[in-house]
Amino acid sequence: MKPLIIFTGGHHNSALEVAKILKKGGFRIIWIGHKFTARGEKSLSAEYQEITGTGIKFLELKTGKFYKKIDIVEWLKIVFGFLQSLVYLLCYRPAMIFSSGGYLSVPVVIVGWLLRIPSITHEQTVISGWANKAITPFVSKILLTHASSLPNFPKGKSEVVGLPIRKALVNAKYSKKFDPKLIYITCGKQGSHLINQAVFPIIPKLVERFTVIHQTGSSTLTKDLERARRTKEKLGEYKNRYIYAPYFFAEEAATYIRSASIIVSRSGAHTVYELMTLGKKAVLIPISWVSHNEQYLNAQLAVKEIGSSILEEKDLIPDSLYQAIIELAKKPVKKASVKLVTNAADKIAQIIRQSI
Repeated sequence: MKPLIIFTGGHHNSALEVAKILKKGGFRIIWIGHKFTARGEKSLSAEYQEITGTGIKFLELKTGKFYKKIDIVEWLKIVFGFLQSLVYLLCYRPAMIFSSGGYLSVPVVIVGWLLRIPSITHEQTVISGWANKAITPFVSKILLTHASSLPNFPKGKSEVVGLPIRKALVNAKYSKKFDPKLIYITCGKQGSHLINQAVFPIIPKLVERFTVIHQTGSSTLTKDLERARRTKEKLGEYKNRYIYAPYFFAEEAATYIRSASIIVSRSGAHTVYELMTLGKKAVLIPISWVSHNEQYLNAQLAVKEIGSSILEEKDLIPDSLYQAIIELAKKPVKKASVKLVTNAADKIAQIIRQSI
């Protein structure tokens, strides 16, 4: 029987590609992650649905985040996260931990180090996320997406490998022609209520010129899914040009990304890497509060390489979003000047095998 590997972290899309390769090779995989979209939510996270959909065992981790302000309740949650990680690791005794950044990885990797379980982590951003900086002393190897991240980590531990992407994303058979041209609005695993509020009022104008695919998120608190339904009902003859869903999975998501003329999205590391790989121009709306302003830096890279545009949250209103879309539609497609790695998942899987 081949060894057990624990996967954890904040970027499940890329890490799952690695897990699939290892699982196919006979390794046993257990995933530690978020079961629900957010605290207080009842809807299952896209992470949970995709991981369990591949047959991988999923363990929910409830832990807190480190904030600059003092928050006793949050600190107690952090302590609970460490204790829960200890129970999981003692129970399953993995041969290796693979993390992909995010605050969930911190207790798992540190407890693993205390139990002498080796860890490898992967950094997706153009700089360095706080979680990966925090666990650097406790991991045996740090795999990087971009060479620009190298100065932020110890030389002896670091290696640039690129970012694992879905195989469907680089497969031409998932391209589809839309008439009129497609706008794909996608805001990550949880969706974005902030962006949805700017999107809904301009849907009637957009569908006069485009086909609109809208990933709303599945929050039961914001009721964005219900608003999307009401919006569609009022579109009359253009109703079929507006398609919405809480989340698009696997090949379906790849089809929309490959086929889109314009994409509206956040500027997470994974999203920007995919856009650059395909040369897809996008209106990027960086999350303003993330660590080290990393989403804005990701967006700047997309502006430089593929001619995308940035719309900051402070400037986000329906009119500004509509104008940004129309202006970007007039610009020609620009190919990235750098050639990005598309076989990173295979490279990372091989590194994990060799390390075990």
